[in-house]
Amino acid sequence: MATKEKRTIGRKNAKTAAPLIGIIMGSQSDWATMRFGAEVLESLDIPHEVRIVSAHRTPKRLYEYAQGAKGRGLKVIVAGAGGAAHLPGMTASLTELPVFGVPVESQALKGQDSLLSIVQMPAGIPVGTLAIGKAGAINAALLAAAVLALTDAKLAKRLAAYRQRQTDAVAHAPSREG
Repeated sequence: MATKEKRTIGRKNAKTAAPLIGIIMGSQSDWATMRFGAEVLESLDIPHEVRIVSAHRTPKRLYEYAQGAKGRGLKVIVAGAGGAAHLPGMTASLTELPVFGVPVESQALKGQDSLLSIVQMPAGIPVGTLAIGKAGAINAALLAAAVLALTDAKLAKRLAAYRQRQTDAVAHAPSREG
């Protein structure tokens, strides 16, 4: 994804439906983690958008994105950030929408710095904080989907089917091969 490219994704609905979930990240390198959340949303056929919005390098873009998100029809924002990881908290301070934060693994502290930055929000500015890395991106997408499924019966069925596939994929006994 080029840094200036704007993407709206959703298998069947990409051209007709407005995005319901925004996935934002602080830099291109964060896409290596956040793409897993996007893949979950694609598998559930949830229209979403993907943007690079840096709290430190593009503060005006962050302000415009967060302030305009609800008016553009977004229902949930998933924000991934590494290092100082201010993006989820700053986004939450600028919108009434639920914001789920994904700590992106950093080289120096393996994502612990990001986790602590995102999870330690002051009272009144909530950010739902997920696990570090790939698991966090996947779970943030599933949590965002669950929020939407509260008022969308078709999505609720797709989400239940997704979870059932996970359950069905678990073996009853370990393989002797590995």
